[in-house]
Amino acid sequence: MGFFSKDVAIDLGTANTIIYVKGKGIVVREPSVVAIDRYTGKVVAVGNAANEMIGRTPENITAVRPMKDGVIAEFDITQAMIKHFIHQAKVVSVLKPRVVVSIPSGITEVERRAVEEAVIQAGAKEVALIEEPMAAALGAGLPVDRPTGSMVVDIGGGTTEVAVIAMGGIVSSRSIRIAGDALDSAIINYLKKNIGINIGDKMAEEIKIAIGSAYEDNEEGVYDVRGRDVTTGLPRTVQIRESQIREAIIDNINEMIEAVKMTLEHTPPELAADVMERGITLTGGGALIKGIDRLIADVTKIPTLVAEYPLDCVAVGTGKALDDIKKLLAKNKVR
Repeated sequence: MGFFSKDVAIDLGTANTIIYVKGKGIVVREPSVVAIDRYTGKVVAVGNAANEMIGRTPENITAVRPMKDGVIAEFDITQAMIKHFIHQAKVVSVLKPRVVVSIPSGITEVERRAVEEAVIQAGAKEVALIEEPMAAALGAGLPVDRPTGSMVVDIGGGTTEVAVIAMGGIVSSRSIRIAGDALDSAIINYLKKNIGINIGDKMAEEIKIAIGSAYEDNEEGVYDVRGRDVTTGLPRTVQIRESQIREAIIDNINEMIEAVKMTLEHTPPELAADVMERGITLTGGGALIKGIDRLIADVTKIPTLVAEYPLDCVAVGTGKALDDIKKLLAKNKVR
């Protein structure tokens, strides 16, 4: 049966799902991907195994990402995925676990209820929700309970979450559905239009990680891109420069920066002054894009730094919220 822990935290991301168990830390980190047999409707694989199948499956099997823009797009598939990951975390007992799940700050009440229901159906006893920017700030070690303002920008797969936090609450925030996936799409479209090569989502993400850049400097990275020639339909390899990828993604990055500026405009002057002094903290996979911290600092004139472990901040922060699970459960009931 495995060990039992009554408290579990889930960072239910568009790109990846991370499970944090109280007393053990992160125990599962896998892509939010499920492979389905279209003829029978049965789940064939989940996580890493399903991710390997993307673009490589026979006609009857399709690999899908049931989360879109940080919310549930395929309810039954998301439920099956959560159940698989909870089982993988060995949270098995006669008693069901209590679960805290991170959610984008901009989702609707219907979308919130869908998350709660999916986690309950997957085997949870009770579900509490925490907004991603608060979880990210907790995970990055920001002093969220103090009266001084802290600003966090969490760039995930489906959403970019921007928030100013003080006294244990979000004072001003903005959630936009432009993040890692949008950057991948921008790279795909750019290469098709300007280079004449078709690539898939996985190759786009590889390119983004390897030579994605938001700020021009003296180093110009290059990357060999494999895809299909738009004209001939035959396989083709081309060498792409960092400056080309920067051109592909810069409009999306500018929209993220606009969200930062708008959040600051709606922040009380005293807290805005705190942010000017303390700086902006970047979390999420998008924080690893080369030079994005420098660009945000240049535009806002505010010191900007990347958290120590940006990919883990939301999961670790959601895990820290387990200590206040009773308060979160009560808050959800009052809502």
